[in-house]
Amino acid sequence: MPPAILTKNLRREFQKKGKTKHVALDGVDIEVEPGEIFGFLGPNGAGKTTLIKILCTLLYPSGGEAYVDGLDVVKDTREVRRRIAIVSGGEQSGYGIMTVFENIWMFSQFYGIPSKIAKDRIWHYLKAFGLEKDAHTKVSKLSTGMRQKMNIIRGFVTDPKIFFLDEPTLGLDVHIAREVRDTIRNWTTDHPDKTVFLTTHYMAEAEALCDRIAIIDGGKIVECDTPANIREKVGGGAVYHLKLEPVPPDLSFLDAIPAVRNPVLADANEATGQCEVRFNLDSDDQLSHVLQAAETRGFRVAGFAKAEPALEDLFMTIVGRKLRDEE
Repeated sequence: MPPAILTKNLRREFQKKGKTKHVALDGVDIEVEPGEIFGFLGPNGAGKTTLIKILCTLLYPSGGEAYVDGLDVVKDTREVRRRIAIVSGGEQSGYGIMTVFENIWMFSQFYGIPSKIAKDRIWHYLKAFGLEKDAHTKVSKLSTGMRQKMNIIRGFVTDPKIFFLDEPTLGLDVHIAREVRDTIRNWTTDHPDKTVFLTTHYMAEAEALCDRIAIIDGGKIVECDTPANIREKVGGGAVYHLKLEPVPPDLSFLDAIPAVRNPVLADANEATGQCEVRFNLDSDDQLSHVLQAAETRGFRVAGFAKAEPALEDLFMTIVGRKLRDEE
């Protein structure tokens, strides 16, 4: 059985007239096995959406190779499209004058799904998402969360071998986002041969859903492994959160303390003059040296906390910055 997704030295460059060439993907190699929920994470502009567009045959690569279910995305475009579905967060798909059921039904017919099978699937997923009573509501009347549920049902109904979800919970409230995640997980449990390729800005979402995670930064894959293995590789144990003011220009004041590892400047706020420094320590006994070093350099310690590392902390250690830019 071929990999669900395979890329080899995949490149994509953009160049507008009179402007410098921008490399969105720079030699990307990934392999996703059938049945995986594979997370693809990176800061804004790292190349996530570009990769999804190439894998979904919406954009040609500048170089390298890309395969979906063993099919070349450039040479076998039509066949690839028959085997995939894609849903993006925040998309306004669907015709407002049509009902929820009519919209999903229309997409099912685009894929040539027999009438009875399509209807059975639609009602099954409407019930699973709690939209059964809204089946005959016009799409124009739906909330953002309900519309996104409809979009995901649209993907499920076509029974894709590989389901691409690009920020599927973007802009949803906590309750609806949890429903979406639970339904995605249930779908893969019920269909162990199906593959999900998920991009997200939410680290908790990736950790809760994904079997493996690839981290992209500057168009390059900088890490690819299970969440547990990434934790083990990065190491560091507990994460110390130190709130300082004013914001330091750099973290050189920690250089003289060998026990400090993986220091990262986070949540710098020039308006309040505060920031948070996150780091690992070899032992709690070394904390007093950190506090003394900060105060010696003229920084006031405005707060302190210690916590087990979240995937967000590991991401910051690998990439050196936050996953999600401040909005």
